[in-house]
Amino acid sequence: MSQVRAADCHAHVFCDATYAFAPDTVYTPESSQRGTGASFLAVLDAHGLTHGLLVAAQPYGRDNRCMLDSIAASAGRLKGIALVAPAIADRDLASLADHGVVGIRMNLSTYGMREFTEPGADRLLARIREMGWFLQIHCEKDELVQAAPLLRKSGVRLMVDHFGRPDVQRGLDQPGFAALLEFGRSGNAIVKLSGPFRCSEDGVPYRDVDPFVAAAIDAFTLEHCVWGSDWPFVRVDERVDYGPGLACLARWLPDADDRQQVLWTNPARLFGFQ
Repeated sequence: MSQVRAADCHAHVFCDATYAFAPDTVYTPESSQRGTGASFLAVLDAHGLTHGLLVAAQPYGRDNRCMLDSIAASAGRLKGIALVAPAIADRDLASLADHGVVGIRMNLSTYGMREFTEPGADRLLARIREMGWFLQIHCEKDELVQAAPLLRKSGVRLMVDHFGRPDVQRGLDQPGFAALLEFGRSGNAIVKLSGPFRCSEDGVPYRDVDPFVAAAIDAFTLEHCVWGSDWPFVRVDERVDYGPGLACLARWLPDADDRQQVLWTNPARLFGFQ
């Protein structure tokens, strides 16, 4: 398949056993749910994409070496979102930026508000804002509601995973999804049209998520949307393949120019892809 410039903006990579998982990891991915940076680049090539935004894999804790080494070996094709301690030193943040990191992730689904209340969290949010980085939030259902006031007060540029992982049975007015749309209308946030399998109840081709994706695109506007696969599909009970998630874009965005904006124009502008 011939390549066009296009970015998959949500993937995780796993390295060999010399990169140890954190002793307190909340999950250990099955071997079939792991993939190296080289494997991810091969998947991109197979599907005609050129670039990727890596999200540091949670099993490594706050050790970003696997992701950073994968970025370094990618010849400029990859950038990253790191996991860091709130008390991280400014020089270490600067080093991450020098090595292709464009933001950090906090996980409401796993840790609730804990990461926002650790010592140094306020300072970290301020540094993220000063550096022009993104604070990437993973949340589901109504978890964004409690964090919303703090996030608005911090002034950081927000990036929300998987269009907030709404409960598809509760409709567009559920509090968590309403909070997501409010951030979209603020103009200081972007949304990932990623991982439909995380909230779909019907399965492939994930048509039950379409109203939520449409509402997210409307609230955030096309200029603040990116797409991601969530490869290599960790923490799932059934097989997930790359193709069906990518194919959703043709349904969500029938216009080829709109798809190119989400797949390349926006990632290039937001994350500095060349």
